[in-house]
Amino acid sequence: MENKVFEAAGLQVFERGWLSSNNVLFDGNGSHESVLIDSGYASHAIQTVALVRRTLESHALNRVVNTHLHSDHCGGNHALQLAFDCAIDVPAGEAEKVDRWDEDELTYRATGQACPRFNRTGTVRDGDEIQLGPLRWQVIAAPGHDPESVVLYQPELQLLISADALWENGFGVVFPELDGVGAFDEVRDTLDRLAELSVKWTIPGHGAPFQGLTTAIARANSRLDSFIADPARHARHAARVLIKFHLLEVQQERAPDLLNWLETTKYMRLSHLRHFETIPFRDWCESLLGELAASRAIVIDNGVVKNF
Repeated sequence: MENKVFEAAGLQVFERGWLSSNNVLFDGNGSHESVLIDSGYASHAIQTVALVRRTLESHALNRVVNTHLHSDHCGGNHALQLAFDCAIDVPAGEAEKVDRWDEDELTYRATGQACPRFNRTGTVRDGDEIQLGPLRWQVIAAPGHDPESVVLYQPELQLLISADALWENGFGVVFPELDGVGAFDEVRDTLDRLAELSVKWTIPGHGAPFQGLTTAIARANSRLDSFIADPARHARHAARVLIKFHLLEVQQERAPDLLNWLETTKYMRLSHLRHFETIPFRDWCESLLGELAASRAIVIDNGVVKNF
């Protein structure tokens, strides 16, 4: 059923590991533009270009559309633009930041992550309709995880590209909260808006496509309730995510070097300052590493921290 629906939509899903967001490729087959939704992380850019080139064969990639501009969703933009001279559309609220390439406002410095500079050529915004493959898709604002994030919805086939606004078992870290900007209410509003859609298949930003939108939203709301009740829990979760993401990129690092990286990463410092300042920063970071090791997300071996 999944394959038939995706075939009717003219799309293929490249399910990536957690370091890179899933990519959704619409092969226009000469009738429409070939469009890629999100482009993965910078260190996977060569692989991303190869995936797109092999799938499109003789066709060029005409356009990239980014659901939001976190590094794991747009880190491949630069390489794709070099390879295909493609257009790139970003959420409208990010356009000016991209044009002047403000790595602070784009959060790359705050997360300690990499994103090579690219040139955007257009924008997408809430209420737009865009052509993807043979069908028109609706652009829907989905703030919370990121203030400018959008999702894409195709009502005829009841398909939702949900990015990090909704996964099968949750949603992405609510990054504005780490900056002291309340955004849990926006997460709730986004989940409520998605609940109003008629959806048979959801293609998330990470993880396999799934059915059962109502169940997924219920799980997401339950997780959100726990974060609202205990914001420190969310901050600790976010800190573990940042550590794990870094190790997905570098694979292993000496513990002193990793601790130095954590100390220079803004969102780690802010999470500690707002919720755990009674604990010395390095002691807090070591406790996080212990939790990740206990859950088998990492391995600590002779002073070297390794991804697992």
